Amino acid sequence: MLAGGWLSAIALNSGCSPSPPTFKSTDITGASFAQDLKLTDQNGQLRTMEEFRGKAVVVFFGFTQCPDVCPTSLSTLAEVKRLLGDQGDRLQVLFITVDPERDTQPLLKEYMASFDPSFLALRPEPGELKAVADSFKIYYRKVEGSTATSYTMDHSAGKYIFDAEGRVRLFSSYGTDAATIAADIETLLSNG
Repeated sequence: MLAGGWLSAIALNSGCSPSPPTFKSTDITGASFAQDLKLTDQNGQLRTMEEFRGKAVVVFFGFTQCPDVCPTSLSTLAEVKRLLGDQGDRLQVLFITVDPERDTQPLLKEYMASFDPSFLALRPEPGELKAVADSFKIYYRKVEGSTATSYTMDHSAGKYIFDAEGRVRLFSSYGTDAATIAADIETLLSNG
């Protein structure tokens, strides 16, 4: 093949590759953090990202006594699942507590039931929390209250969204509406 013909073939072939999907959330495809987890859920079962292959997974960090951000975010994710319709079964929400001292498994079980029975709450042991948060680049800090048990927790409020292959793909900021998140998840599910 002549050099000109070879270059034309390359140009034609590169024009045939599909363009990457576009998202409304922040695309973090290829990020080297938020790779995996190994934590116990509210039912005492050990969970890893591997078991959710085939589903889009949303990971959100928070705590049960959070007055606004956490319940608002989980309500939004329940609405996302509803908006996905038949695809809603291919969504797994994972809530990871940043307050394992107070967030016991029974409390987490009751809390998740308020939003959607399929949502899972994961609880790192107090000694594991820093490593888990660091692996997801999550900020959290205990803010002392007037008594030993009346403290609150400052924490990152965004959500990580994983594709059906278990790769972290998107970061959705706090306050993103359910329709936007659902559209991004539909795109992820339809593009593999």
